[in-house]
Order: sequence, then C-alpha cells, then structure tokens
Amino acid sequence: MKTQSKKEATVVSAQEINVDLFSKMVQAAAIELDHNAKFINSLNVFPVPDGDTGTNMKMSMASGEKYVSQDSTQSVGQLSGSLAKGLLMGARGNSGVILSQIFRGFYKSVQNKQTLSAQDVVDAFAYSAKAAYKAVMNPTEGTILTVIRMAAQAGLDTIKSHSDLPTIFDAIYKGANKALKKTPYLLPVLKKVGVVDSGGQGLVLVLKAFNAVIHGKSVKDDRGNLTTSDMTQMINAAHHKSAQSKLNPADIKYGYCTQMTVRFGRGKEVDRKFEYKPFYDHLAKLGDSLLVVNDDEVVKVHVHTEHPGKVLAWGQHFGDLTKVKVDNMRLQQEDIIDHDKEVQTDAKEKLAKEEKPKKTAVIAVVSGHGLKVLFKSLGVTDFVSGGQTMNPSTQDILDVIKRCNAKQIIILPNNGNIYMSAKAAAKVSKKPVAVIHCKTVNQGMAVMLGYDPNASLKDNEAEMNDNLDEAKSGEVTYATRDSTIDNVNVKKGQYIGIVDGKITVTDSDMTKATVKMVKSMLDDMSEVVTIIYGKDTNKRAASQVEKAVKKLDSDLEVEVHEGDQPVYPFLISVE
Repeated sequence: MKTQSKKEATVVSAQEINVDLFSKMVQAAAIELDHNAKFINSLNVFPVPDGDTGTNMKMSMASGEKYVSQDSTQSVGQLSGSLAKGLLMGARGNSGVILSQIFRGFYKSVQNKQTLSAQDVVDAFAYSAKAAYKAVMNPTEGTILTVIRMAAQAGLDTIKSHSDLPTIFDAIYKGANKALKKTPYLLPVLKKVGVVDSGGQGLVLVLKAFNAVIHGKSVKDDRGNLTTSDMTQMINAAHHKSAQSKLNPADIKYGYCTQMTVRFGRGKEVDRKFEYKPFYDHLAKLGDSLLVVNDDEVVKVHVHTEHPGKVLAWGQHFGDLTKVKVDNMRLQQEDIIDHDKEVQTDAKEKLAKEEKPKKTAVIAVVSGHGLKVLFKSLGVTDFVSGGQTMNPSTQDILDVIKRCNAKQIIILPNNGNIYMSAKAAAKVSKKPVAVIHCKTVNQGMAVMLGYDPNASLKDNEAEMNDNLDEAKSGEVTYATRDSTIDNVNVKKGQYIGIVDGKITVTDSDMTKATVKMVKSMLDDMSEVVTIIYGKDTNKRAASQVEKAVKKLDSDLEVEVHEGDQPVYPFLISVE
C-alpha cells in the first residue's frame, strides 16, 4: 500500500493535486530556477553587470519552498498560502515581488480547497493573472505579466474540451512559452537587444517544472550534490577559520581570498596532468589558508594570496576555470570593523530599546560604507544592505523596520528594482511606512533635502517625492555584452554612462566615459556636480574626473566623496 500511495503522489492518474504533489511541484520550480539563474540574468536588457532577475527569482522561490516544506497541513489551499507567504517574505526585486503576487492570487482562489482539480487550477491561474496586473502600478505588456495572462488564457480555453491535469498543464506551459516569444514584439527595447523578457523567462521555467511533475517526471535535485556540497563546505570552513573580527586590515599578509574550480583536461592552456602534491605545493608558495579538494573531474581551490592572477593561471595549466571568486579581505575587514562600530554592544542595543521611540526613522538601501556615511550626514537613521548586485528581500526590509526604534518609517529604496519589495514590506508592517520613489542613490540623497524630522509622515512623503527631480543622476559601469540601446552602440568591456536610466555615452576609458557623461548632464542651470567613487576605482581617478569637469565649466562647484559602492565606479549627480 505504501508503494502505491507514493506512486499516486508522483504520477497523476486521478484528476487532482494533493499536498504531496503540490510540494513536489514547488520543489521542482525552485530547482529549475536555481539551475537557470545565470541564464535569466543574462537576459537583462541593459548590458550591465547587475542583471539579477534570475538570482532574485531563484532566491524568492527558495524562500517559498522553505515555507512549504515547514507546513504540515493536508490542505493544498493552505499549503499554497504558505508558498505565497514564503515568496513574499523572500521577494527580491520587482520580478520576485510580482512572482509572489501571482501565487498570492493562486492562493486566494484555492484557499478553501483540500485538493485541486483541473478546473481549480485553471481558475487559480486566471485569478493569479488578475492579481499580478493589479499589483503593478503601470502594467507593461511584453513582461512577466503578459506571460501569466496568456498562460492563464490557454488554460481557460483548454478546459472547455479537456478536464485532465496533464493536458491542462501542457496548455498552460505552451501558452506561457508562446507569450514569452511575443515579448520582444510587445516591448521594443527587448527586440533591439535580441532577448526575451527575463522575468517572463523565469515564470516559464516555473511552469515548465510544474508541468514535468504533473506528467510524472522526476526532477533531480542536485543543488546538494554530495561532492560539490562537501567541497564547498570545506572551502567555506577554511575561509571562516581564518577570519578574525578584530584584525587590523593592514596586518593581513595575504589580502585576496581566491577561490576557483578547475575542470581537468579542458581549455586552450592545458599542458599538464593533475597530480595532487605538485599542484598543492605550487599554490602553497603563493599564500596561506590553502585548501585543495578534488575528485576525478574537478579540483576546488581556496587560498589567501597577494597574487590571485598567478593562482588562476596555475589552474589553467590543468583545465578550464568554471568558477572564480576573488574577494579583497582588507576591504571586507574594514567593513566588519565599521559594522562593529555601528552596532556597538548588546548593552547599547538594549538601552536603545528602552529609550523613548523617536517620531520618524529613515531607512536607506545602500551598499558601501562610504554611502552609509553620506546618507547618515543627511539624516538617515537606519540601513538595509543591498543595491545593484543583491536586492534585499521583503523580509530583509521588514526586519529593519521592526528593529527601528521609531513610531513611523520612511524608506529610500535607491533602486528601481527594490521599490516593489519596499512597498510589500510597508504593506505588511505594523508601523506606518512611506516608501519614497527614488530609483538611484543620487535621487535618495536629493530627497533627503526635503526631509523634516518634525513633520508628519504624509507631509514628508509629499515633500521628499517633490525633490526627486532636483538632481540629474548618472552612473558609470561596464558593458557585459555587445548591445544597442536607445540608438547607442555598446561593445562588451566598454565603460558606459547611464543618465536617468538611459545609456548616453560609451568609451573604452573609464575617465573619458565619466567626463563625457557629466558633459551630457550639464545645462545653463547646473551649479553643483557631486562625484561618488566606488570600490572599483580610487580617489586619484576621482580627482582626474574632478579636474576635467572643472575644465568644462570653471563656475561649477564639484564635490568628491568615497562611496565604496560595487558595480558602479562612479555615481554622479548634477544640480
């Protein structure tokens, strides 16, 4: 009997989805997004290194999977509620928030169902589509919204003549695929770049996983592959073992934590056969905290060194590099020390809780110690770590809201892809929360000029949003692929200047690209140019930009600040 029950939970012969089957569907979707996160990231319209839709959807679904796995209910309706809750709490970026709203709609439709029939599924996806469109202030066709709408319609059309789940899910998946292929024709910018919508691609993969499980196909969960997992755990153990929270960054002998995975026998530079001892001994001369773990196909390396390039070059003698990670530990140590100073001690935290709550707390989402210092000087009280390369989840933002010793909260997302997560956190918060619609760090600073700690939440929200257009925002980064955006030809590796969301200049030289961008931002009313340099450049380079900008107009007032932000060597504002 046990064998038969297990088979019924895996292969659909009856016309219903029970809790076991629904759990497998969710797990399969999480696996599918995990496998394809990098591919989805590559579909980002702008050719910049922060295309993170795949990462956001993967992490959002992983949170949903966790909530489902912890729910012991025997009702699919209630289990879908756990999925919706987990997706919302783990939602990162606009794609993650919209995905959470799709399954919140699904839950609203089936919340009182013990099991789901084909008709229940069709009705639920139809409700999901409506919920998704309602969640977005200005719905745009050619996005994930189009995909869920057409997938749901395909289900509605098919249920008229078929009532078996495999046929229904075939139709829904095919409808989603058809919609995805249409996205470049509905959103011109996608057609120019030659990609489909990244969020829509993520949803198609979710529905693909659902369809596979409904058809009785097993989805291998190799996220926890023993060999890879064991290697990774050992690598991480070696890294954390050497970390000392009180260490002076200047005392770190070998400053770069370097990790790589080498596939044996592949690549153009291969000229040696792997033997553990000589491989290990050579790396031992380049640094310390060395760990080398291998099987028959790959070797994983962790080492602290001053010469990461030499480590990587050594690996290429034996195969190609499939995974490379280099971290500046001195910079990391500075961040740890800065964080310790900010947090202080548990005693101070306890004292702060006992203090009378302040009227308003302002939370800014930023990445980089320098940016935190700047925002603090403008009146920001609390921070959520995150930004371009890692969007914080709804839960991350909500956790900071809860910790704030204040009666009301103002949030500065400082990124267009974080706004919806901030709004989702505001919606479930027990405290009154206003989310300012600032899409860049520069806009976040500009709106703080309209902040009054003694004003009401409503008045602050209105005044701060009025300041959004006070400054022009410019960002300099590098292109991750060849592309043509807004009639600007971009070559992989070039530096690009993005002004208020549009690529305006390109150049192979970072300084020249930055100066060209600033020039495009100036007009007769420009008075102040603020230059914030990130962790991928330095003060000397910022000074070169400052001098060049002053040559453009000697009457300009130019301010230079260290921001430490990743991805963008320069953030520029012109007022």
